[in-house]
This record gives sequence, C-alpha cells and structure tokens, in this order.
Amino acid sequence: MRRSLFLIPWIVVPLFASSAIAQHQPHDPLTPDQAQKIAEASIDPPARVDLYTKFLNEHADAIKALAKRAPSKARGDQMSDDLEDFANLMDELSSNLDMYSERKADIRKALKPLGESVQRWQEILHALPTDDPSYNLSITDAVDSANDLADQTKQLVQDQDSYFKEHPTEKGQQRVEPPPQ
Repeated sequence: MRRSLFLIPWIVVPLFASSAIAQHQPHDPLTPDQAQKIAEASIDPPARVDLYTKFLNEHADAIKALAKRAPSKARGDQMSDDLEDFANLMDELSSNLDMYSERKADIRKALKPLGESVQRWQEILHALPTDDPSYNLSITDAVDSANDLADQTKQLVQDQDSYFKEHPTEKGQQRVEPPPQ
C-alpha cells in the first residue's frame, strides 16, 4: 500500500504538467499547408501578401457563415476562436508589411486587392451580431486589427507610389540592397 502511494505523484504530476504545457502552446491561425505556402513565398513579397489576403478572405468567409448560425454556446466559442485567429493573422500580415516597407520592396500590385479585401473584412466584422458576450472582446480586437491594417495599407500605397516615383529604377524590386561601403 505504501508503495502505491509513493508512485501516485510520479504518475499524476506528469499528467498535469503535460496538460499545462499543451495549454501554453500558441495556436497558429494557418493550416500546415497554408503555413508552408507562406514560407515558400518568403522570397516574393507580393506573392506573400497575396497569400495572406487569400487566407484572410477564407477566414472572413468562415466568420460570415458562422454568424448566420443560430446562437448557441458552441457558436459563441467558435466565433471567439475564429475572430482571434482572424485578428492574429491580420497582425501577422501587418508585421510583414512593416518589414517590406522598411526594405522598400515593391508590393504595390498586392496592395490594391489587399485594400479592397480589408474594406470587405471591416464590413463583415461590423455586421456581426453583438448580442453574445462570449465573443464581444474578440470582435473588438478583430475590428481594431482590421482598422489598423486598413490605415497601414492606405499609408503604404501612398509611400510606395511616392518612393517609386522618385526611384524609378527600383520598381519591381524585392528589397533594397545595402549600399557598398
């Protein structure tokens, strides 16, 4: 009997530890296939922005479809998760845009469809029912991310147009190479 009491901590503690570790692993809003495509497009900034736009459109469509379902706890929980993924993915795209802006990568062709999509995402988010408190915070975060991305996209279009007007030989480039020293 004493022996089995001695073994209990060795069995129970690892179970709790493994569940605690699983709870702290970050959730990726992209599927493994989508993440692979994003990684493969890392050397082509416009293609990468196009992929993010495509995947965010898919998330927006899923959120719009979910909003049409009858209210329930399951729908509220799923909506909260989907909105969090959507906001995280918009923030990830925003970070990429910051990087491409700093590198002076020519992403103008990808910015027009992105700007149009962001407007659509904002419309979808503003049309969501706000009667379920289980996802109100998630809606707020997603709306904030969409608004920030819309502002960033508009500013980036202006910056890129101005920059490439002043530097016509750099049009179509993927990044600025540091000047030789």
